[in-house]
Amino acid sequence: MITIPDAVERIVRRSPFLEECLALGILNLSALARLVRPEVEKEALKDVRDGAVIVALNRLARRIHKRSKRTKSAFGRAPELNVRSNLFEMTFANSESLPLKLKKLLEKTARVARAFLTFTQGIHETTLVAGRELEDIVGTLFEGEKLLARIGKLSSVTVLLPPGTALIPGVYSYILKALAWEGINVIEVVSTLNELTIVLEDRTIDTAFSIIKRMF
Repeated sequence: MITIPDAVERIVRRSPFLEECLALGILNLSALARLVRPEVEKEALKDVRDGAVIVALNRLARRIHKRSKRTKSAFGRAPELNVRSNLFEMTFANSESLPLKLKKLLEKTARVARAFLTFTQGIHETTLVAGRELEDIVGTLFEGEKLLARIGKLSSVTVLLPPGTALIPGVYSYILKALAWEGINVIEVVSTLNELTIVLEDRTIDTAFSIIKRMF
C-alpha cells in the first residue's frame, strides 16, 4: 500500500504537461483532485477524500516549483546558442565493417572546414547527423551498409551548458519540455558533457531557437 502523496505524485509524473501546469500554478486544484481521486484510491487501496488529494497536490506543486527555479538558476546567465542548418540524418544497421567506415569518415571530415558530424552507436543501429557538404562522402563510404532510415531538411540548435550543469537533475528535461509544450518534434538529441545538441526539422528551427532563448 502506498500513501496518498505518493499516489498523487505517481499520477502527476505520468504527464509532463500536468507537472508543468502544476508548477506554474495555473491549475484548479479542486477540479484536478476530483478528476484524479478515483485513480488515487486505486493506487492507495482505500477511500480518499478530495481534501486529502488537494493537500498532496499543493505540497507537490511547491516541490516542483522549487526544483524548476533551482534548475533555471543553475545557468546563472543565458547560455550561448549555436544554430546549424543544411543537415541530414542516416541510420544504419550495426555491422562488423561499420566501425572502420566511421573511423574513415572522421579522418575525411577532419579536412573539411567547419564540417558538422555527430554519430551515436546503439545496440543494433548507428545514427549519424551530418552537414550536406558531407553527403557524397557518407554515401560513398557507407555503400553496402544496410540503411534503415534517412531524414533530410534538418537543422540543429546547440545549447552550451555552464560547467557542472550536466550533474544537476532536470537540466535536459527543462529545455526539452518547453519544446514539447509548443508541439515541436525533436528528431535527435546528442550531448557531450557541456553541450546539448537538439536536431529538428528545418521548418521548426526558428521557433525552437526563440523558445529556448526566451527561457533564459
